[in-house]
Amino acid sequence: MEADTALVRKLVDTLPEGVVVTGAAEIEKYREDFARDGSAGMPVAVVRAEDAGQVQEAVRWAAAHGVPVVPRGAGTGLSGGSSAVDGGITISLDRMRSIEIDPACQVAVVEPGALNADVKRAAAEHGLWYPPDPSSYEICSIGGNLATNAGGLCCVKYGVTTDYVLGMDVVLADGTLVRLGGKQIKDVAGLSLLKLFVGSEGTLGIITRAILRLIPAQRAGATLVASFPTMTAASRAVVAIRTRVRPSMLELMDNTTINAVEDWRSHGLDRSSGALLIAQSDATGASCGAEIELVRACCAAEGAADVFTTTDAEEADLFVSARRNAFLALEERGSVLFEDVGVPVPLLPDLVDGIAGIAGRCGVEIALVAHAGDGNTHPIVVYDAADPAAVEGARRAFDDVMQLAIALGGTITGEHGVGRAKKAALPDQLGADVMALNRRIKDALDPAGILNPGAVL
Repeated sequence: MEADTALVRKLVDTLPEGVVVTGAAEIEKYREDFARDGSAGMPVAVVRAEDAGQVQEAVRWAAAHGVPVVPRGAGTGLSGGSSAVDGGITISLDRMRSIEIDPACQVAVVEPGALNADVKRAAAEHGLWYPPDPSSYEICSIGGNLATNAGGLCCVKYGVTTDYVLGMDVVLADGTLVRLGGKQIKDVAGLSLLKLFVGSEGTLGIITRAILRLIPAQRAGATLVASFPTMTAASRAVVAIRTRVRPSMLELMDNTTINAVEDWRSHGLDRSSGALLIAQSDATGASCGAEIELVRACCAAEGAADVFTTTDAEEADLFVSARRNAFLALEERGSVLFEDVGVPVPLLPDLVDGIAGIAGRCGVEIALVAHAGDGNTHPIVVYDAADPAAVEGARRAFDDVMQLAIALGGTITGEHGVGRAKKAALPDQLGADVMALNRRIKDALDPAGILNPGAVL
């Protein structure tokens, strides 16, 4: 149902002054995420919660009146997962930014609005490191990372968000706050509910606090950058590398992305390269050199035109920042649809070739960047939104890329989430029985269906 003016006034009066905003201009700031996929509705209010208690109050109000609730972090999502719903409320968690480091337990206790970069900085002050490393780490929030089980550039060796979650507080659909896990490293008491909520995209509950495992800070090590004539050759090199060694980073960029990044801001990349592979090793001593040499040999065997190595951190950061800036740079070329498909690593060349074929058939440009060491790729469809034929081709390409990944035994999303943009393709990947099981879990935890309706399921 849609909340009427009197009900919204009750919500405003329940919470401290300034927490609830109802003005159109203020609401507009919270309607869409970075995907800007056109799915956003118009909420009746935005609750800018300052603590878990205020989240509970807002959810209790929504549950009592059957009003939809959309949780929102920093708004950097790429699948429409936090798009607002008509007649609902958006609960923004960006004011909840507390970070506490417990160096003895090697954990960070954080609120969902804390930025990934701020958690890293706080941990670094104690010689510790929080590894999950999305490209948007400087502007994305921990709550959003938890909601989508974000990965990033370091996940090939260090894993994704769920690998670092020891505990969390979650507000359920009736306003109850449950506390799961704790600072202990091992805990198998009861069902693994932590894993259930990580990656649930706000459809099962709203995360208001998390206990994150930290590890000792890693050394800078060495960086290798290899140029290839084609993405297919580069992806074959990735397969060869992953059969022999696990670098701490293994990223790919195609020629379209290279040129987009250079147009946006010069990073010193070779515009003529068909593909650029960026690898890093943080192994210690002689092991670092040996690891980089193995990577170099694999690149050479697959026809790398040029291979460059450095141990200079600033020089390495220039190449890594080029990879991180890919999404922003590609947006300058036109409208974009963000993909996030993954396959088993040995099938990466098949995925790369298939995506090129889809681009040709649909008459669109598909730029390709990848967390290649995991087989997780980000094909980005670039098109002219003012041209109906281009829009149709882009949408067809978007759908075809997901179907290609499914046909190869892969996934429609490795880390960005299903959100609203990929909801239609989820049954094709999961099948009827698993979809039914997902819905049974959703119904058990959110029987009225008020939590992020329209997302995922």
